Amino acid sequence: MASQHGKWYGDACGTAFGLEILGERWAMLIVRELLLGPRRFSDLREALPGISAKVLTERLENLAGWGVLTRHKLAPPASGKVYELTEWGYAAEPAIMELGRWAALSAKHDPQLPLSAVSLMTSMKTMQLPVLADAPDMRIGMQVGAEEFVVSISAGQFAAERGAVEDCQAVLRAPAAPPIAGALYADIPLEALEADAGLKVEGDRALVVRFLGLFGLPPKLDAA
Repeated sequence: MASQHGKWYGDACGTAFGLEILGERWAMLIVRELLLGPRRFSDLREALPGISAKVLTERLENLAGWGVLTRHKLAPPASGKVYELTEWGYAAEPAIMELGRWAALSAKHDPQLPLSAVSLMTSMKTMQLPVLADAPDMRIGMQVGAEEFVVSISAGQFAAERGAVEDCQAVLRAPAAPPIAGALYADIPLEALEADAGLKVEGDRALVVRFLGLFGLPPKLDAA
C-alpha cells in the first residue's frame, strides 16, 4: 500500500502531494511510458533500460497503491499481464508535458541523449510550434525499432497513437528514436540521417519535410 499523503513533506499543497506520488526516481517516467496505452513489464524494462527489475516492481506497486495504474490480464487470444494507467493516471499527462517544456528551456538540457519511442511521441505533442494549427491534415507513420505509431494532424490538432503504418502518407523508420529526434529538433538533414543513422523515409518526402517543420525546441532562457 502506498504511503499516505503528508509522509514526505507534511504539506497540504497539491504539488507536495504530486511529488509524493511521482517524485521517486523512475516513477514519472513509468507513467510517461504508459501514456499511449498498456504495456507489459518487459516492455517497460526495454523502454527504461537503466531501471532494475526490483526497482520497477517497487515503483509499479507504489503507483498501483496510489491508484495511478492497474494491472490486468490481456484478453484472448493475447496472453500475459499488462500495466495500464487509470483515468486519474492519464490525467497526469499535462503535468508531465509542462515539466518537459519547462526543462527544455535550460541550456543544460541535452536533446542528444537516448529516449524511448513513447518519449519521442510525447515530445512532439509537447514541442509543437504555433504553425501546426494551420498545417494541412496528414498521417505520418513512425516505426521505432519494433514499435509502430501513427502521428496525425487533423484540423490543426496533433495526435499520436500506436498503430500500423501502412495507410500513412509517409513513413519514418529508424532503429531507435534518436535519428527521428535529430530530424525534428537538431535540424539534421534527412540525407545525413539516412546515410549515417539508419533512418528510412518512405512515401511523400516533401510532406515529411513540412511535418518536421511543425516542431522545435524552445529558445533557452539561461543561455548567456
